[in-house]
Amino acid sequence: MSETVQDSTGARVRVEHDEQNSAFVVRDDSGEVAGRAHYLVGPGSGAEAGAGTERIMYHTEVGEEFSGRGLAKILVSHALKESSDSMKTVVPVCPLFAERLKEHGNDFLAIGGRFRWATEADLEYVKQNV
Repeated sequence: MSETVQDSTGARVRVEHDEQNSAFVVRDDSGEVAGRAHYLVGPGSGAEAGAGTERIMYHTEVGEEFSGRGLAKILVSHALKESSDSMKTVVPVCPLFAERLKEHGNDFLAIGGRFRWATEADLEYVKQNV
């Protein structure tokens, strides 16, 4: 699923969920990838309670040539909304996600979103799998 929105300059960008590569991607109007928000699916096998129900958001990047357009904010917003719609619990390891949830966590919860703060085990999981 993709969504077209305007960045802070008024230019149109497209945000999409790239499930195969565990990332949310923002593209400029020519289709060039401008940035990504990477995540890991939470640990566990299908038999374990909660397996696959978490997205550990660990890194967000926007190309230098696209800076100043609010694209990281767009990526974070889109990833949070899509995670809420998909009933996934967000685990913010990436500072951008953590900051957003510190400031607006109650709003995220109010729309049905779920999150929990990262633990040392989450940080170790990211370190071992990235």
